[in-house]
Amino acid sequence: MIDRRDAAVLDDPVGESLRSRHAHLARRFGLAVTYPPAVATFSAVSADCEPQVWADLARLLGPGELADLFSCPATPPPDWEPVFVLDGRQMIWSSNAQAKLCPAESGVVELGADSVPEMRDLVERTRPGPFWPRTHELGSYLGIRENGRLVAMAGERLRPPGWTEISAVCTAPEARGRGHAARLVTALVARITARGERPFLHVAESNTGAIALYERLGFLSRRHVTFRGFRTP
Repeated sequence: MIDRRDAAVLDDPVGESLRSRHAHLARRFGLAVTYPPAVATFSAVSADCEPQVWADLARLLGPGELADLFSCPATPPPDWEPVFVLDGRQMIWSSNAQAKLCPAESGVVELGADSVPEMRDLVERTRPGPFWPRTHELGSYLGIRENGRLVAMAGERLRPPGWTEISAVCTAPEARGRGHAARLVTALVARITARGERPFLHVAESNTGAIALYERLGFLSRRHVTFRGFRTP
């Protein structure tokens, strides 16, 4: 059973993050808010937003730019060109899974600004989702190296009040099947819960292998979502 305590903020994880713990990264114009493009492409608008918010978001992003609405169901005006649609699900970690945590982080290393080139190279090879030159500023990122080469990583992304999203979970093809993803996610869960927060994540509905892994690690499905992006006029 999912503990739905304070889970309402997860209905708008981008907006809740930009209004709270990521406020220092927020770019605003009128009713619209987004991240710097080098950090993330996500923008926030309310599901029942008034027409002015679209004008404000277009002004904020500029003409012909990507408006990544993440899981927001709001529909932009007809002259906003659809770019992508992806079915996914939102999963939250169950507090009943405490026994599955292993606090040991042997072989897990911290990844910072000096690791960005190899982090982006790994993302390019594995395609877990967008990762830009300053994405690492959203939270902590951990990795595993083999023979000095980064072969797996995972980190923290959206941070609505009381919650931290685990994201960018990826493993190089030549290093799969060794439990790296499970070790990294478990390490992040331990860190997040030690701060008194709850972990959550998003995954593509088609990625059944990842969903099964997250379920084994104690994550439960909270809701199905649709990720959408549009091009501003």
